[in-house]
Amino acid sequence: MSRLEIPDFALVVLIGSTGSGKSTFAARHFLPTEVISSDACRAMVADDETDQSISGDAFDLVRAIAEKRLKHRKLTVIDATNVRAADRKDWIALARRWHALPVAIVVDPGIDVCVARNSARPNRPSGAQIVRRMTQEIRKGQGGLPREGFRQVYRLMNVEQIDAATIERRPLWTDKRDDHGPFDIIGDVHGCAAELEDLLGKLGYTVAWGEDRGERTVTVTPPPGRRAIFLGDLVDRGPNSPDVLRIAMSMVAAGAAYCVQGNHERKFGRWLEGRKVTIAHGLQQTVEQMETVDRGFREALPGFLADLRSHLWLDGGRLCVAHAGLKEEMIGRGSGAVREFALYGETTGEIDEFGLPVRADWAANYRGPTAVIYGHTPTVEAQWVNNTLCIDTGCVFGGKLTALRWPETDLVEVPARAVWSEPMRPMIGAQDGRDAQAVADTLLDMEDVSGRRWIDTSLRGRVVVAEENAAAALEVMSRFAVAPQWLTYLPPTMSPSETSAREGWLERPEEALDYFRKQGVATAVCEEKHMGSRAVIALCRDAEVARTRFGVTGEEGGAIWTRTGRGFFNAPETTEALLARLRSAVDAAGLWDELKTGWLLLDAEIMPWSAKAGSLIDGQYAPVAVSSRAGLAAASDALARAAARGVAAGDFAARFEDRADRAARYARAWAPYVWPVSGVDDLRVAPFHVLASEGAVHFDRDHAWHMGMAERLAGAGQAVIAPTRWRTVDLGDNASWAEAVAWWEALVGAGGEGMVVKPLDFVTRGPKGLIQPALKVRGPEYLRIIYGPEYDAPEHLDRLRTRGLNSKRNLALREFALGHEALKRFVENRPLRQVHECVFAVLALESEPIDPRL
Repeated sequence: MSRLEIPDFALVVLIGSTGSGKSTFAARHFLPTEVISSDACRAMVADDETDQSISGDAFDLVRAIAEKRLKHRKLTVIDATNVRAADRKDWIALARRWHALPVAIVVDPGIDVCVARNSARPNRPSGAQIVRRMTQEIRKGQGGLPREGFRQVYRLMNVEQIDAATIERRPLWTDKRDDHGPFDIIGDVHGCAAELEDLLGKLGYTVAWGEDRGERTVTVTPPPGRRAIFLGDLVDRGPNSPDVLRIAMSMVAAGAAYCVQGNHERKFGRWLEGRKVTIAHGLQQTVEQMETVDRGFREALPGFLADLRSHLWLDGGRLCVAHAGLKEEMIGRGSGAVREFALYGETTGEIDEFGLPVRADWAANYRGPTAVIYGHTPTVEAQWVNNTLCIDTGCVFGGKLTALRWPETDLVEVPARAVWSEPMRPMIGAQDGRDAQAVADTLLDMEDVSGRRWIDTSLRGRVVVAEENAAAALEVMSRFAVAPQWLTYLPPTMSPSETSAREGWLERPEEALDYFRKQGVATAVCEEKHMGSRAVIALCRDAEVARTRFGVTGEEGGAIWTRTGRGFFNAPETTEALLARLRSAVDAAGLWDELKTGWLLLDAEIMPWSAKAGSLIDGQYAPVAVSSRAGLAAASDALARAAARGVAAGDFAARFEDRADRAARYARAWAPYVWPVSGVDDLRVAPFHVLASEGAVHFDRDHAWHMGMAERLAGAGQAVIAPTRWRTVDLGDNASWAEAVAWWEALVGAGGEGMVVKPLDFVTRGPKGLIQPALKVRGPEYLRIIYGPEYDAPEHLDRLRTRGLNSKRNLALREFALGHEALKRFVENRPLRQVHECVFAVLALESEPIDPRL
């Protein structure tokens, strides 16, 4: 029986003349979806699988399908004659492009068999001459298949071998997805044997040295169930590379560790083989240290080094380890390019002032779901960047030896015992000080937010953003938004309460309170609704926090933006002055230390309304008042003159008098929300949520806590901070309910906008899932601004009572979940593009859809 062992990810190229049985062989051993037949593609293109005139188009289709399958790491079989080396060249190139191993299977039952089969098939070239020419060319070239680039070559040279053949699929050597750990991943050791023992001990491993027949031995016992992974560069520069190798080799042999190849191991292995290498970058120390090692140890070294793999793909595909890192499209694949990248990373082709290659920042562009843990590039601190982590913290240069526990993602470190080697250039991060993720996020990619998006949120599952809405939001975000480093949150829309059942009213608090009671909420919080403009405030303790946490390199100590992500004030000095007042209040209230943070994200209202909506009032609302007054005055005058002539116009006159009264009330409605602003002293800020701080999203705090924080800020001696009146309501107590209603009536009677009713808990679920986080209940005069002067006339009120709230409420819940998700991702130091995905989605849901083709 002929057993053909092939990788489970490969490009399999069948080679055989017409009539050789390739298609039958493929159908027997591979899934129909895995086989791409040139005959089938001819039929797809021209309805005739024998039409040789369209072979060019057919093979274009074969290549296109193969490329898509290989892109998605699917085994692919090319069913074509593939007689000439020139025919096979494209398949080798395609395999290399997608880092798939090319496998050749020659199917050659003999010329006579092929001729006989062809003679029984209609519309096929059955002449012996064609078959003989094809077969001779195949046999002539099959010896050179490895030189063409095929990593595996199988030859089935008669019917018996073909019929007896079996195919066994094997995972690539790098594919360890079935090993779920847990693991302890150890960064570049570089001959620092003592520090390695310190680190292993701290990780819970025991190291016992001994001697066997005069040779030094070591036994390392791991904690139960755990396994170590060495990221390569075990040798060179440090004081004791042999002992580092002894430890790693012993652990690998015992199944207690994996080890991937580093560039220093490759060079050292070549030296051991007697090949010509340049003795530099610390290899000299290792060569000298090898002079006194035991013979058995030295003889075992070449085999150990030769067996080291480029990378390992582990834990169900969630983890990849490689010495210098790996791009997403290379993970779990095999090619020379994969090995070279895993060993050396990516360079720009330039040389820096230290005479070393300039490394390209591949991690800044990484977008994969697999966490990539690597070393090679010494850094002062191990910091996550786009789901990648470099844990070479320069032990040999006097830094630290670092390990990552997986899946816990805890870092464990031990200090270097000495500076064993001076670095040729400063370690990354030594002079910058910014968060590594913030540095990587200086440039955002439109592809990360454009098109149809599916965003998973922890509060409400998957939220879908249509492509046409995303296109509209992109216009706003790209042209008007504040610097993207600040833009970590946009507040959600808020639904009004159900329409009031009481005559003459559109909104009243009874309906809002009843909504939450029916959802099983015991206690509600009622907050005064300020008539200003919604603002999100990022407040940093100082410019250093802004630089290190947000990646903002100027002198800014924060930012203030609107619900659409635009800067709140046009003048930067106004923003800075207001932030300074807020910073003083936070200092006085002691919140920095209490919350253990250097920054806060606040949800607030900034007043007066006219500070932001002055042009809206002048251009939209005031003209309505002026024209109404003029038009209705003219109508009333005409009716008065008609009445003087004896025309019965009393009913008309009364109607227009009522309309004039409503218009006058409309003109006065916004007066409490308008006052001149000449500087920051004329502004008022009413914070009502402390959204997030370092390490925490405060959606887990109830609204009483948030309002308590707001009161502390308002009482901190800064007149610019306005208090917000609020109260709790026992929804099971009629008296408490009545007091809340009376309070609302007093608020709106004094010219206030109204109130917001919320469940006590910030996030609340009812019988059917997440419920509204807040409902607004606006007063009748404020509603006059929104709906027009005569909105509360009986005929108009009846129409407004039919307003549908379902769409608004669904939108509010989606935006609430997206806002929470954005904050959660930011606090977790996730890439800014992942934070922006949620922020952008809120803006997209609020945007009018446009044709994305425009």
